[in-house]
Amino acid sequence: MTDVWGGIVREFLHAYPRGRRLMAVAGEDAERSRSTADAVGEALRTAGHEVERVHVDAVDPDALREDVVAPFRAGSASDRVLIVSGPGPLLSEKARGMWNFTLWQMSGDEPPHTVANALVDVTDPTRPFRRFADYCAAPATYGS
Repeated sequence: MTDVWGGIVREFLHAYPRGRRLMAVAGEDAERSRSTADAVGEALRTAGHEVERVHVDAVDPDALREDVVAPFRAGSASDRVLIVSGPGPLLSEKARGMWNFTLWQMSGDEPPHTVANALVDVTDPTRPFRRFADYCAAPATYGS
């Protein structure tokens, strides 16, 4: 586990220590989101948490809520994390209320998304690093 994934997992678990929790991992490149989400999922498993993974190539918020989120929330196991990876619209205004925590992965000069809880630069996938940005004056859709 790299330090960046471990740090994100610690932050997530501090805010959401138990229950059925949902995390979205998105970015301009959906396939990079998949590998980033897999790395976060592995870090959560290493920390002793059960993880379910779903990847979507297109985002229809209503279908996502009905087909993925609602069945996960209705499940019987109490302490689990669902990580959904996919393209940027996972953080659209209509979809972002589904998630407890959101991670935006980016590479090179790609813009960040201001509603994400965490920004991670994966230009070099072997050396991801956390980015911090101050967007107090920017609208929530900046970078979307």
